[in-house]
Amino acid sequence: MRVLACIVAALLTGKTVSAQAIADGAAKDAFVITRMAAKFHLQPKPVDKHFSASTFDRLFDELDEERIFFSMEDMKQLLPFRLQLDEEVLKRRTGFITLLASLYESNLKRTDSLIDQLLKSPLDLNTPEVFTVAEDTSYPANDAARKLKLRKFLKATVLNGLKESFRSRGAMDASREKKFIDSLAIVYTKKVRSILKRSIRRELEIPGGVLNSVGEKYCEIIAGYYDPHTSYFSLTHKENYESALGQETMMFGFSLDEDEEERPKIAGLKPGSPAYQSGQLNEGDRIISIQWQGKEAIDVSDASTREVAAIVEASNHDKAKFTVQKADGSKRTVELSKAKMEDDDEGDRVKSFLLSGSIPVGYISLPGFYRDWESTENNLNGCANDVAREIIKLKKENIQALVLDIRYNGGGSVQEAVDLAGIFIDAGPVAIMKDRGEKSFTLKDGNRGTIWDGPLVIMINGFSASASELLAGTLQDYNRAVIVGSRSYGKATGQTVLPMDTTINLEKDFNNRETGSYIKMTLSKLYRINGTTAQFAGVVPDVVLPDIIDSDPHRESNEAFAIPATGTEPNKYFKPLPPINKTGLQQAAANIIETSEYFIAMKKYIDAVKSAGQRRDLPLNWTAVREQKNKY
Repeated sequence: MRVLACIVAALLTGKTVSAQAIADGAAKDAFVITRMAAKFHLQPKPVDKHFSASTFDRLFDELDEERIFFSMEDMKQLLPFRLQLDEEVLKRRTGFITLLASLYESNLKRTDSLIDQLLKSPLDLNTPEVFTVAEDTSYPANDAARKLKLRKFLKATVLNGLKESFRSRGAMDASREKKFIDSLAIVYTKKVRSILKRSIRRELEIPGGVLNSVGEKYCEIIAGYYDPHTSYFSLTHKENYESALGQETMMFGFSLDEDEEERPKIAGLKPGSPAYQSGQLNEGDRIISIQWQGKEAIDVSDASTREVAAIVEASNHDKAKFTVQKADGSKRTVELSKAKMEDDDEGDRVKSFLLSGSIPVGYISLPGFYRDWESTENNLNGCANDVAREIIKLKKENIQALVLDIRYNGGGSVQEAVDLAGIFIDAGPVAIMKDRGEKSFTLKDGNRGTIWDGPLVIMINGFSASASELLAGTLQDYNRAVIVGSRSYGKATGQTVLPMDTTINLEKDFNNRETGSYIKMTLSKLYRINGTTAQFAGVVPDVVLPDIIDSDPHRESNEAFAIPATGTEPNKYFKPLPPINKTGLQQAAANIIETSEYFIAMKKYIDAVKSAGQRRDLPLNWTAVREQKNKY
């Protein structure tokens, strides 16, 4: 029985799951991941000392990125496992998981107390001292050194906030500046304290407990060793992943906003949802705290909506108590359970607009390649059909060109991408897919005719990945569209969500097999119909434009365990359309880039972010920070 299955069963029976049972479940899942990878993964790897060291190092990067929770004294207890995790996994041992979770939980609590101690009195922002790169990137030697590092970390965070606020202010004399900084330092110190303590409470009060959370993280890191897109899913993570692809979503049924003081409030209630049916919540209620079943309450009275959303998304199957403040000042506590409902958030769906100019141009935004899970035969409400409907609307406006924007579209259903390509080309091959056995098969558009055969622009950027790259690459190879933007992400592999069960058969339907946890595994490579691949290289635009994400150009090629790019034989039935005349397009774009205030400002921003992202020693007094405010 899996970790989450144990917990759900315990909740239903009213029995407490022992720590050993949770650890045993995590150890079993870790073992099963390696067995399933050996059996099904596109490029399996040995479970050896390299696996062990990598898993150990990446796990601590995830749990303690800032190196403020663990000390070298803690690491002395844990380091012997660094080259033993292969044996821990293969023999389903729980010693490492149990020790790690115990130290992590106690250190979270200790850090929570230290924050209160350190911020009893105002931080001294005038004493000359430095937070060095070496301190920032290493574990403190002991508890005393941890306290010193935490104090420096708090000071650096507050001073950075002051610098950003001061940068946006006009000139002021010394007296006004001192008052401004002194008052704002109090505000930022309180805010930093709340955010950091809330993040700690979120870890301590997570449904299932710290041991279960560490066990899941352990399994996630092991899955990620095989490639960046192989992922371990708890039941909640699987449901959330599938909801992003168009399935119904587990939800309490309220949306979030912030009031005039930037405090979280309920923006609306979804009819028929648990929140709506409770009859105790109203639009405008301010959320004070959230308490998961069997855990202590987490104060969210001054949290951001993002923080509240992160807490709410922690579980789909545990009850939670929400304490809210009504408009009249009274408080009410409401217990809710999530229910599966259709998510009507229009932000995740296709949108179209008519762009007015010298000629009417249609613009369609596609944020994700979602599919219609309820209608698998005709897929009436998948993204391809939604785009088709929007094109038909725009054609009534007599558009003469169409822009399809798939920037920030990380992919989704490959079949939807194939169907969408078919809207713009006649029937024919669209892409090539190869599995682990090097068996290749062609993905085809089997529908004759097109819905739009006029001028077409596809917009992409570094967050356009997977199915987005399949679509853009296909239309580029067919000479069907002009690709505009920045180079795409470079992911050309296919994944399938599998139940954690080594007995499944990939040739048969396994979707109805329920387990307590799942694995999204890379099973295939995707190739363009000309035999090349977008893996690593991405799709290179015909017209290159600067993009805001160029300030941090993270691509598949930067991933430590990315599957190398390879080519294949081109599809022999592929017949491209006549070439598009692109003469002068890039030069015209270059002229606009050089003169546009928008692109000039973007270039300055990109340069500034790249400079600021370089690690350097940080001064911890306001005078020194003030002097560097315009440098980085």
